[in-house]
Amino acid sequence: MPDYITRFAPSPTGRLHLGHAVSAFNVWAAAAEAGGRVYLRIEDIDQTRCRPEYEAGIVEDLCWLGLSWEGLVRRQSDHFSDYRAALDTLQARGLIYRCFRTRREIAASLPAGADPDEAGFVSRPLSPFDEAERLSHNAAFAWRLSLEAARSALGARWETLSYQEQTAGGVRRVPADPSRFGDVVLARKDTPASYHLACCHDDALQSISHVVRGEDLRAVTAIHAMLQALMGWPQPVYRFHPLLLGADGKKLSKRNADKSLAEYRAEGMTPEDIRAMTAPA
Repeated sequence: MPDYITRFAPSPTGRLHLGHAVSAFNVWAAAAEAGGRVYLRIEDIDQTRCRPEYEAGIVEDLCWLGLSWEGLVRRQSDHFSDYRAALDTLQARGLIYRCFRTRREIAASLPAGADPDEAGFVSRPLSPFDEAERLSHNAAFAWRLSLEAARSALGARWETLSYQEQTAGGVRRVPADPSRFGDVVLARKDTPASYHLACCHDDALQSISHVVRGEDLRAVTAIHAMLQALMGWPQPVYRFHPLLLGADGKKLSKRNADKSLAEYRAEGMTPEDIRAMTAPA
């Protein structure tokens, strides 16, 4: 397949683990199958958790697995001005607003147990006077994309919002409804961009034609389809792969202290062992 370009985009908040290996193997396998290219992107917009040593560890682990990429590594923290420009465009169009409600306040207004990021939270901008008052006291805030404004801006296109999914049977169109996420956060006062904004911006900038991602990111692809439509960014074809689950049935993650690839390597395991451990059952 000509011009097949995909990417592997980990966050350097810890060492890679088996779940990352599953994703990486799927990305590189898809590119090899299509005769395409893989770029490496370091998604380090969360400056409180990302560390240079973890970025170095990512490169070390990928090289150990025998995986190589093309071109220079794109480090998102080097391009905060790019994301600011995208936010400025959205602000000028009246599509985003400052929300001063904390995550705790939002959770308290929702049914018990509801996830503030997936419960359809919507709000309204403060009056200019009230907003200026909050800002004068250095209050924290999030830049939220107004679902209502987005729907209005897209007009009839809102009803046909969708994304392309590559399956074993070919490419199909999947309806995308971002409504369940409400007014999504695109940046915060101290964080220049959210994952959603930076990811979609960079996919467009790097001419990513195909995105290979885990099933856990299927739902948020609706948010990305909305952003791509609003910004006029090209839409990649998406391909979702199964997750590697632990004994508790939950996906493996750094937050759950799953063993890192570096630890397996120190125990004498080989890249072939890692491939065998992550192969589909």
